[in-house]
Amino acid sequence: MRRAWRTEPVRGAGGRPEALRRQAIATNAKLVLILSLIGMPAALYALTQSMLLPFVLATIGIAAGVLTIALCQRGQYERAAAGQVYATLLAGALLTIADPAIADFGLAVAVLGPVHASLLTRTPVKKRAWAILVAVVALGVLASFNILAWPEPFHMSTTLIGGLVFTITAAIVAHSANRLNTVFEVYEKAQINAYRHLIEHVQDAVMRFASDGTVLFTSRSAEKLFGCRRFELSGNGLVERIHVMDRPTYLTAFAEANQDGRTRRVEIRMRRDEPGPSAAAPRYVWVEASLSPVVDADAPGSRNEVVVLLRDVTERHDYMNELHRARKLAEEASSAKSRFLATIGHELRTPLNAIVGFSEMMTSGVVGELSPQHKEYATLIQQSGHHLIDVVKMLLDMSRLEAGKFELTTEAIAPESLVEPCLKMVDAMARAKSVRLMTDIPRSLPMLIADERACRQILINLLSNAVKFSNEHSVVTLAMKRQGRHLAISVADHGIGMGEESVSRIGEPFFQAQDGLARRYEGTGLGLSIVKGLVELHEGTLHASSSPGEGTVMTVLLPINGPETKVEETAAVTPLHRDPVQQQMPTTWHDDERKRAL
Repeated sequence: MRRAWRTEPVRGAGGRPEALRRQAIATNAKLVLILSLIGMPAALYALTQSMLLPFVLATIGIAAGVLTIALCQRGQYERAAAGQVYATLLAGALLTIADPAIADFGLAVAVLGPVHASLLTRTPVKKRAWAILVAVVALGVLASFNILAWPEPFHMSTTLIGGLVFTITAAIVAHSANRLNTVFEVYEKAQINAYRHLIEHVQDAVMRFASDGTVLFTSRSAEKLFGCRRFELSGNGLVERIHVMDRPTYLTAFAEANQDGRTRRVEIRMRRDEPGPSAAAPRYVWVEASLSPVVDADAPGSRNEVVVLLRDVTERHDYMNELHRARKLAEEASSAKSRFLATIGHELRTPLNAIVGFSEMMTSGVVGELSPQHKEYATLIQQSGHHLIDVVKMLLDMSRLEAGKFELTTEAIAPESLVEPCLKMVDAMARAKSVRLMTDIPRSLPMLIADERACRQILINLLSNAVKFSNEHSVVTLAMKRQGRHLAISVADHGIGMGEESVSRIGEPFFQAQDGLARRYEGTGLGLSIVKGLVELHEGTLHASSSPGEGTVMTVLLPINGPETKVEETAAVTPLHRDPVQQQMPTTWHDDERKRAL
C-alpha cells in the first residue's frame, strides 16, 4: 500500500494531463479551505443558537482543506485526492443522519464522493468510495427508522445546510470534471497534430483510402515522390500514374486489403512528373506499395479503409539489375574459360602425344643409338612432355567439373583396393625426395559405393600434393577408417604446412600457398580443386588441418552408400574388426616389399 502513495515525477507524453490533474486537486483543496473559512463565522453563530451541525461541517471542511493542501505541497497528490473524497463522504454521512428522510441532500452529497474519486483518484480509492457510499445508505435507512439519530432535533435549516453543502460539492466536482475534460481534449488534439506532422514530413508518401476507394488523405511527401500536387492524386489520379502492366497487380492487392483485410506489399512502376516542357517523355520509377487495411472489429465482413505507404525503390532495383548483369557476365566468363580450357587441352594433347611418343622411341634406341648427350636431351623432352600431358589432363578435368559434365559411374568397391595402384603412381616422386610412404588401414572396411576412377584421382592428387610439399626424409601417411555413415580418407605429411588464410582458400582453382615467380614448388594449383570437385560430386566433404612448418592433414569424407545416402542401409553396415594395422613402406618399393606391406 505504501507504494500507491509514492510521489513520482511527471515525464513523457502524458506529463501534461497528469500535471493538470494535480493542479485540479490542489485547487479543490484551496476552494474547500476558503469556503469553509468563510462559512465558519456563520457556523459559530449557529453554534450559539444550539445548532451543532454547521460547526461540525465547517470544521471538517477546514481540516480537509488544510490537510490536503499540506499533502499537495509534499507531492502526495493521491493522498490529497483521497482525503477530499473521504471528507465528502463524511459530510454526506453526517447530513444523512441529521435528516431522517431517506432521500435527502446528505445522500446526494455522498453520491458525489465516488464521482469525485473516479475523476481524480486511482482504482483502490474508487472501490473504497463505493463501499463507503453503501455504508452511508445503510446509515440513512437506520436514521429513517429512528434507530440512529443526530444529537439535536431536526430543523428545517438542516435541509438548507444540506442544500448548501451539496451545491458547493457539486460545483467542486463540476470544476474538476471540466478541467480534466479540457486537459484531455487539448492532449488528444496535440497527439493528432503530432501524428499529422509525422505523416506530413515522413519520407514515404502516405495515402488513406475510404472503404469505397475514395482518397481521404494524402501526405505532403507524395508531391516530392510523384512531382505533382496532392489534389492530382485524388479520384483515379493515383491509378493513372501506375504503369499499364502493373495496374492489375496493384488493384488486386488493393482489393485484398479492402475486402479481405489482408496486408499486402507490391512493387510497381509509377510515373513521376519532371519539371520542364510538358512534351517531355514520362519517367517511371519503381515504387514499393505497402497496403494495410484499417479493420473495424465492430463491423466484420464489411469493406475496410486502406492506408497505403509508397516508397521509391528505384535505386534498389537498379542495384539488383546491376548485380544480375554482373552475375550473368561472370557466368559467361566462367563458361568461356571452361570452353577455352577444354579446347586448348584437346588441341595440345595431339602434338604432346607425338612429342612423348617420338622421344620414347629415341631413348629406347628404336631409331638407332644416340650419343649420351642426345639421349639426355631426348629424356628431358620425354619428361617435359609427360608433365605437359598431366597439366592438360588436369585442365580438362577441371573444365568438365566446372561445366557440370563430369559424370560419375558408381559401383561397389573395396576401399583398400585403391591403395596399391595409387601408391605406385607416386612412388617415383617419393623416392626422388626420399619420402617414406606409410598406410594405416583397418583389416575390414565396408564396401564403398563410388566412382573408382574418381576415387583413384582423389587419392593420387592428395598423395602427390603431400609428397611435393614434404621435407626430405619425412613421412606421408595414408589412413582410412569408417566415420559414421562416411568413409574417412586422410593423407598427412610433415612438410611446409599452410597458414589459416591459405587453408580457407583450399579448393580454389589455380590457388597456391606459395605464389609469385619466386615460388619453390611447381604446379598449376588445380590438384586440390579437382579433389574438391570430385568429392562434392559424391556429396562428400573435404577438410584441411595445417600449421606453417608442421605439416598438413587433408581429410575426405565420402558417403558409404554413394551420393544418394540411404540412412537405414548405411546404419546396417557394421564392421567386424576395427583394429588398425599400421604398415610402413620404404622408399625403394620393390614388388615383394609392396606385397608384404599391403
